[in-house]
Amino acid sequence: MKIEVWSDYVCPFCYIGKRRFEEALESTGFGDKVEVVFKAYQLDPNTPKSSDKKMLEVLSEKYNMPAEEAKNMSDNIVQQAKTVGLAYDYENLYPANTFDAHRLAKLAEQEGKGAQAAEKFLNAYFVQAKQIGEEDVLLDLATDLGISKDRAKEVLSSDEFAADVKQDIAEAGQIGVKGVPFFVIDRKYAISGAQPAETFANALQKAFEEA
Repeated sequence: MKIEVWSDYVCPFCYIGKRRFEEALESTGFGDKVEVVFKAYQLDPNTPKSSDKKMLEVLSEKYNMPAEEAKNMSDNIVQQAKTVGLAYDYENLYPANTFDAHRLAKLAEQEGKGAQAAEKFLNAYFVQAKQIGEEDVLLDLATDLGISKDRAKEVLSSDEFAADVKQDIAEAGQIGVKGVPFFVIDRKYAISGAQPAETFANALQKAFEEA
């Protein structure tokens, strides 16, 4: 089975959904029977590469809500993340543009490390609170993945893989993706959002039986 996953590295529910999906793969025993391909998506393409304002302040301003309300909203997400073993450092998150991270992920995929890149970038942003829109941070993450720093720098200083990222985003629009995470199983079944592991398991079982 081929499973395509549209996600963004600054989407808190993408990481939670990824963990629940992985739980379903393990519980059904399909882990070694599926090919998982991660696809690029951007929640907000206009986000700057880096920001002086933390995410909570930005959320407060964007939605015209008191700082306390923004904090309560983030606390709810942090609690959900804990249920799948993730310790989000929400108070130290900064907005970040993920276009370059997605381009590096395409390079990683070319080198057979696409899944590792997805995990690395999500963890760097939400758990380590790294500013993954900045070049020096991305270069460190690339070398952690075993990618040549010179090769990663070559990609970041050009528009290499930009067309691939844009193609993923365009394809998401064509198949009706309104938000992420968005999972497509064998181009037959679609699961939107960070659904419970049981929902993923049921869809995997059904798709496997049909295949």
